[in-house]
Amino acid sequence: MYGTMEEGEYKFQQVDLPDDDCFCSQVEFNGKTDTLFFNDGVRRIDFILVYEDEDKKEFEKRHTFARQKRRREYFEASLMKMGLELEATRSVIDENLMFVKVHMPWDVLCTYAEVLHIKLPIQPNDLSSRPSLWRYVSCVTKPFYPDEKLIHKETDYFTAPFEKDRLEYFCIKDRDIFFTPAMRSRMAFYILSRAPYEIRGSIKKFGITKLLDSGVYKGAYPLHDCRFNVESIESDCPNERYLLFQEWAHPKSFYKMQPLDLIRKYYGEKIGIYFAWLGFYTLMLAVAAVVGLGCFIYGYKTQETSTWSKEVCDPEIGGKIVMCPQCDKDCKFWRLNSTCEASKKLCIFDNFGTLVFAVFMSIWVTVFLELWKRYQAELEYEWDTVEFLEQEEPPRPEYEAKCIYEKKNPITGVKETVPYSTCGKCFRLFFPASFHIFQIMLILASVVAITIYRLAAFFAFSTKLRTEDLKELEPLKEYVTPQMATAVTASLISVVVIMILNMLYERVAIWITDFELPRTRTEYENSLTLKMFLFQFVNYYSSCFYIAFAKGKAVGFPGQPVYLLGKYRNEECDPGGCLIELTTQLSIIMGGKAIWNNIQEVLFPWLKNLYARHCSGQSVASDKGCPRWEQDYRLQSISKLGLFYEYLEMVIQFGFVTLFVASFPLAPVLALVNNLFEIRVDAWKITTQFRRMVPEKASTIGAWQPILQGIAILAVATNTMIIAFTSDMIPRLVYYWAFSVYPYTENYSNTMTGYINSTLSIFNISDFSEESRPLSPARNITTCRYRDFRYPPGHPREYDHTVYYWHVIAAKMAFIIVVEHIVYLTKFILAYIIPDVPYAVKEQIKREKYLTQVILHETNLKLLFYFMFLLLLSDFKAGVPDFLVL
Repeated sequence: MYGTMEEGEYKFQQVDLPDDDCFCSQVEFNGKTDTLFFNDGVRRIDFILVYEDEDKKEFEKRHTFARQKRRREYFEASLMKMGLELEATRSVIDENLMFVKVHMPWDVLCTYAEVLHIKLPIQPNDLSSRPSLWRYVSCVTKPFYPDEKLIHKETDYFTAPFEKDRLEYFCIKDRDIFFTPAMRSRMAFYILSRAPYEIRGSIKKFGITKLLDSGVYKGAYPLHDCRFNVESIESDCPNERYLLFQEWAHPKSFYKMQPLDLIRKYYGEKIGIYFAWLGFYTLMLAVAAVVGLGCFIYGYKTQETSTWSKEVCDPEIGGKIVMCPQCDKDCKFWRLNSTCEASKKLCIFDNFGTLVFAVFMSIWVTVFLELWKRYQAELEYEWDTVEFLEQEEPPRPEYEAKCIYEKKNPITGVKETVPYSTCGKCFRLFFPASFHIFQIMLILASVVAITIYRLAAFFAFSTKLRTEDLKELEPLKEYVTPQMATAVTASLISVVVIMILNMLYERVAIWITDFELPRTRTEYENSLTLKMFLFQFVNYYSSCFYIAFAKGKAVGFPGQPVYLLGKYRNEECDPGGCLIELTTQLSIIMGGKAIWNNIQEVLFPWLKNLYARHCSGQSVASDKGCPRWEQDYRLQSISKLGLFYEYLEMVIQFGFVTLFVASFPLAPVLALVNNLFEIRVDAWKITTQFRRMVPEKASTIGAWQPILQGIAILAVATNTMIIAFTSDMIPRLVYYWAFSVYPYTENYSNTMTGYINSTLSIFNISDFSEESRPLSPARNITTCRYRDFRYPPGHPREYDHTVYYWHVIAAKMAFIIVVEHIVYLTKFILAYIIPDVPYAVKEQIKREKYLTQVILHETNLKLLFYFMFLLLLSDFKAGVPDFLVL
């Protein structure tokens, strides 16, 4: 069925075909299931629209589809009026489905290439490229790059924004391939997004997006060029999808660099810049992972030689130290050596190597961001997005559809229509902000709820694990402490709560952003990015911030404990500190998040496609008899937000790697392993399980760039404060350098000997209040120990903080100020000396602008002078020129 436009009427030429599917397939597609052309084999398919034929519906249901049919016919007539050519064909498998093939003729392509400011080649790049230092090791690195015999390097051109009236200045060797399929699909979608489908009075409704939402069309997508797992033998199929699968998405190619130019050519710049950033981030993570793994190995090797760990495990020291109960009434007295295993694990992460690694990561994150800016600048030039400005981006169809108010543009002075008045704009900004604050408060409420659970769980575990009468728990007592059991269960609950809140808030954030009605697609994504990241920041990191900076900081002492909400006694840290609990929290959240995301990204799309095939009674083998557009229709459609969730996942991971790395040196290692899978999983997913994305233009990673910079700045403060307040490093350093000053210490041959004893204060059990006094009687003890620096009972200032406590506080504050200033100064120097744009790229940009000026604009001046000469010559022939008379 072919559609033509004559005098504004929509007419069809019906082609009657036999009902036999095999014969139909051969006639309709000439036996070429991977064809990308109309039936004539000449006009290329730039887009596919899918709808359900109402004439095949049951008679009693047809009237419900009449409105949809009118809208679709008007929409398709509008498309042809705008210059597109359409061809419809029935499904080979389901006779109810109709596929409308969309083709953009040459004149339409030229028109919209100029409208969208698409840059196209004008001259080969004549600047000699500087030889890379990597050429000396090319024989070693060659196996890690895609096969050059399959993916050829393309010629480098200088480009300029396309102008329809100056075709002769562009390098047009073949009109059929001058505009790439990605460019053609992008221009086709631009037209589809603005073609009207209904007009009622002064109200015009338009856009394929709304037709998809209302069910008028079942799908709209550009075509993949062939099957991903079989190399096409047809001459008109470029096999780029097959090459991407073999050299990029296949698991066997996990060690190879990504073919970014081919990714950009096939999927567009927005997809290309995401995978370029992900690959660069993963490469930089390899450096951090090596250093972090070295720090971990150092801690693991030194855990057995740690003096304070030995003292905790020693039966003569830790075994004789009786600790005070850590909850009221039901908790009992316990021996310090019961935390022996936890103390050894703590030494792995809380050592001087961690300090070095935290400083290294603060420098690493700056180098990463600065080098990424340079690499991004290179990609901007190579991919012709240097002059991609936001004001060139067209408004969203949803924005244009609601433009009913007139407003004077302060820049141009021309009146233009906007979708809201001044008061309406204020309301659209204020209401979402208020609702967003409410959502964040809801998250904080969940954090408080989990904190209360921690207090109750700690009480329960303390009663169970400290009870000597429960013989069945005896094997666990050596390895599991109440703090550890509470941390693990609370972390698991946090992961579940995080996932649930994510699903709820996702819908709310999209609704709020739609209500704000941003003008362009970039503004929409930036607004949604900020909302979602603020939510995710609070959702994922709040529990970590609580453990790092709140837990165990305001607990009082056994005689006067501090209560939360006047009922729950604040939980204390392990005698070794809260660092090991923070490490546990990070490892569980990072691991749980990675596992859940991989299940979502791999298993769900595969199961959905498998279920769709099963319901339709088709198998993979049946694809051989289906045309290209029908094979793609059975794949999953891309989310409206596209790469948003992929970026969000990686940025949250980046926060874990940088914000709390002082407590978990293995975070870069876990992130590296996850990202090596992430790259291939994302590649496999979009290449094999999803329809081809509509190519979009992008020059940077957008709003994620300032978010990454903000995380990098915050990471310095958080890691410094973790070392100062969460770990036990500063008290150890103070003890190491000044232990002999204090009268209550002894001068041992080993300067760290006696450190554990110095960090535990003494409490007289007769000073317990009635609310906190343990129910179980004390056995032959009059005092117990607790973690703090307070004067012992009987001292004139009993239970007040000692001078040593204030010295430690002063050392912590001095450490924060000095280290932060040194690191920030180093970051500033590095950011200054590393230019954002390489010198070679600047030269090429200047050369390209010069050629554009010479070839396109100065040519206009020559033509102007030529016409003036002709005019002057004609005046001389007619008589004295007018300007001589004047």
